[in-house]
Amino acid sequence: MDNQLKEIVGATLAAIGTIISAVSTIPVKSEKMEKLFDGLDIVGNSLQGTGNALQADGQSGPSLEKVGNEIQAIGNSTVIAGLTLDLEDENEEKLVIAGNWIQALGGATALGDEFEDPTAAGQLFNINGNLLQSIGNSLQAIGGTTNLREKERGESGESANNIIAIGSWIQAVGSVLSLIGELQEENQEISSESSEENNNEPDLKSSVWLNNELL
Repeated sequence: MDNQLKEIVGATLAAIGTIISAVSTIPVKSEKMEKLFDGLDIVGNSLQGTGNALQADGQSGPSLEKVGNEIQAIGNSTVIAGLTLDLEDENEEKLVIAGNWIQALGGATALGDEFEDPTAAGQLFNINGNLLQSIGNSLQAIGGTTNLREKERGESGESANNIIAIGSWIQAVGSVLSLIGELQEENQEISSESSEENNNEPDLKSSVWLNNELL
């Protein structure tokens, strides 16, 4: 798999993962549905982590975007640990909160890379996408912290869950925008490579003609 394909596949998986995770925040009353949605959240974060890792691997050299994707993948792994490890409820939630803060940091880091080349295709989508993902992850972390405090006071935690849900959907919108920006960026690179190849063809033909004439 070449680097361009890795980045496209990675962005697609990350977008699908964030949407699945956002769906898992829809409030349900059935215990079976709660377990199903918990499983969806694990699947969603797994897809996000895989997608971010692929995007980082597709970066040919060191960059803020590469570092940002790597940080986001670490954040997803931390969230998955919080969702799957058999720990006390409070510790599980703290891991999820930490994972969301790490993802927010990764999104902010990747955002910095987008300002380096103002002429790049899809830049506006990438800027807004990374910004929304960072905001969304931050809201999820804030919601998780609020949830812990409300539980300590014996409250239902409904308001905190609403914050988490809003953050999840904001992140999902951001990941879709980033996917659109990634597609535009890779399409520009493919077009540039094709143009360079076409421009080199006359030179090759001229070189062959010149060699024949000299012989």
